[in-house]
Amino acid sequence: MTTLSNEILRYAAFTTDPAGGNPAGVVLDASALDDAAMLAIAADLGYSETAFLTAPPEGLEPQGRAFTLRFFSPKAEVPFCGHATVATSIALAERIGVGDLTFATPAGTVPVVVNEREDGALVATLTSVEPHVEEISEDDVARALDLLSWSKDDLDPSLPPRVAYAGARHLVLAAGTRERLADLDYDFDGLAAYMTERDLTTVQLAWRESPTTFHVRDPFPVGGVVEDPVTGAAAAAFGAYLRELDLVPPAVTLTLHQGEDLGRPGVLRVELREGDARVRVSGTGVVIPAGA
Repeated sequence: MTTLSNEILRYAAFTTDPAGGNPAGVVLDASALDDAAMLAIAADLGYSETAFLTAPPEGLEPQGRAFTLRFFSPKAEVPFCGHATVATSIALAERIGVGDLTFATPAGTVPVVVNEREDGALVATLTSVEPHVEEISEDDVARALDLLSWSKDDLDPSLPPRVAYAGARHLVLAAGTRERLADLDYDFDGLAAYMTERDLTTVQLAWRESPTTFHVRDPFPVGGVVEDPVTGAAAAAFGAYLRELDLVPPAVTLTLHQGEDLGRPGVLRVELREGDARVRVSGTGVVIPAGA
């Protein structure tokens, strides 16, 4: 069996272009690292998240393809990270082959399947933990809008504000226009404090292009970065949000475009299945070359 290295790998998720998508650090064997060392690696790398693999809990299947997976931003551990899960899954598939993987994460057990497309690209599909959606008070919405320098009139009334969870908590705010979404200039420290008080991982800003196509952005000041380029955990939460509010059919595949405004475009596929509350998020991934 392939021995997994403690080398710090770099992958871009939700893209086949190393200059696109969301970069993640990946350490496939973190057995010798304590929490402080993992946090230091994540801070030094500077990506929104770095993923660390260790041995799985006893009984987690499939044998030889199950792991414990933890995620650190430059500032703290986070309960779940979609793009780093995709990056890790593709890094593993390149070493131990495509197929099923299972990760024990702080948010719960996350199964992933990796397949190879006809063009040779690897695609990882993660299945979220059980999601839920919460109401948010008008005062909390007003405060968030103020910190974003948005007004209530900037919102799309057909996509009301909510807090959505699929492994991490995200405040969903929908812009009425693509121009509003593109213009992001917020109070970094103020939004970080607001999010910390409410246990939010990102703010999921969205604009609806068509019934099944959205453009999204994710401010991430609590992680020490202005914006997370392409965000799998928020995409899963957003899928749960859309279903909970009956804004999409019960069985549907959505396309989310993210990272365009940062010059790192990526694409996420979000699948909802009738009779299954969990959300599936798919994306490609690619190695970031040394020196890039």
